[in-house]
Parts: sequence; structure tokens; C-alpha cells
Amino acid sequence: MRNRGFGRVRMFVGGFLLLAAIINWTTAFMMSPHGSSVAPGTEHVRETVVIFLRNSAIGTLILSAIAGWLLFPIRRPRWPARDYAIIAVLVLLVGSSIYQLIWLRSLTG
Repeated sequence: MRNRGFGRVRMFVGGFLLLAAIINWTTAFMMSPHGSSVAPGTEHVRETVVIFLRNSAIGTLILSAIAGWLLFPIRRPRWPARDYAIIAVLVLLVGSSIYQLIWLRSLTG
């Protein structure tokens, strides 16, 4: 008798953390202040927004790393389309978060 409960829990928690990373990334993406125009009277919140975006990008990287570790066990399922979709989402999240960290560094530096 084989106990497959651990694998199912691992996939559920990994999917849940991937969803959390997507929500975190989307929130930061919608708040991103790309552009050169600044509304008058809002210069004082620039540092707060930069800190929020930096922490959000770091959080997205951490959540993506844990979700990727949980969603890719040693034994692989026979359906690689799911794996390719998860890899594409992880590449998008990690790539844009790293870009955002580099962009914020050049903005404040």
C-alpha cells in the first residue's frame, strides 16, 4: 500500500504558494510608478513606494522559489504540459521581479 497523501499535499501547498506569488506580483505590478511624470504634491511618498515595491519583489522571489521547489518533486508526472505552464509562470514572475529590483536600484542610486 502506497501513501500518496504527502505528494498531494506538496502539490496543493505549492499551487497555493504560486497563487500567492502571482497575487503579490500583480499587486506590485499595478502600483509600479513607471514613467517620468510625477503628480504635483506626491513627491513625499516616492521612498515609501520604492520600499513597498522592493519588498514585494523580494517576497515574490521567495514565494516563487518555495512554490517551484514544492511543485517539482523528484518523480515527474507523465503530463509535461502542466510543467511547462508552471515553468513559464515562474520565469515571468522571477524575471520581472529581478528587473524590478534592478530598476528600483537605478531609480534610487
